[in-house]
Amino acid sequence: MTTHEVTHRQQFEDDGVVCVRGVFDAEQIAVIRQIVENMLTDPGPHGQTASRPGEPEFFEDFCNWQRYPELLDVVAAAGLPALCGELMGSPEVRLYHDHVLVKQPGAQQPTPWHQDQPFYNGEGRQNISAWIPVDPVSRETTLEFVAGSHDDTWYLPTTFLDQQAKWFPDSSLAPVPPIDEDRERFPVRGWAMEPGDVVLFHMLTLHAAAGNSRTIPRRALSLRFLGADATHAPRRWTTSPPFPGLEGELPAGAPMDHPLFPLLWTAGH
Repeated sequence: MTTHEVTHRQQFEDDGVVCVRGVFDAEQIAVIRQIVENMLTDPGPHGQTASRPGEPEFFEDFCNWQRYPELLDVVAAAGLPALCGELMGSPEVRLYHDHVLVKQPGAQQPTPWHQDQPFYNGEGRQNISAWIPVDPVSRETTLEFVAGSHDDTWYLPTTFLDQQAKWFPDSSLAPVPPIDEDRERFPVRGWAMEPGDVVLFHMLTLHAAAGNSRTIPRRALSLRFLGADATHAPRRWTTSPPFPGLEGELPAGAPMDHPLFPLLWTAGH
């Protein structure tokens, strides 16, 4: 392991987030950019708009890797699964799901402070979300994180647009702290980024983003990865994204060994 890899892993362990520069080359980013554009023009069944009618669009889509098998090829060629395995300390890395997020120029809908894992149907500490912009991202419009918030505290997940609790029942989990009301109290991290850079963060790390005040889109692909300790946790509600029928094939507490979650990397191979 190189000095840079040791530094990245220590930062991930301490802060729950690390920015790694130049993971993808220009050709690989071009492939990802085209996939993102394809999803905009031909959304999958989970495509949705997270902005109000009449406003510049904040678009999301989920779980399209099977439609675009070249995505897994380019991710593997860039070495991202191996990097995630090193950061997680896991001997294997599975794809959990892909997620496209596009804020068109002038889209002022913020991404509110939240964690990823409470939206999901999984348990375990070995996990990573990778945020991969295909446009230059300014410090003002980038993802921000609360360093060290990836402890075992789960906060109540709510919808982005109207802050409704559709998953865990209201009051069953603590509300997200009012970070924007007193930012000096919280160790907020964020980076201006270029295409090819990747932010990697634990699924319990609190994160948010402002609207897109720039004149160019803010298009990004987020990939969620699971390590060896991840297990299935069926919910009484529809998760985001949903995996209908999975509870009939994968019992509660079972490893996430299923064709929906392809194995991308194992140690020593």
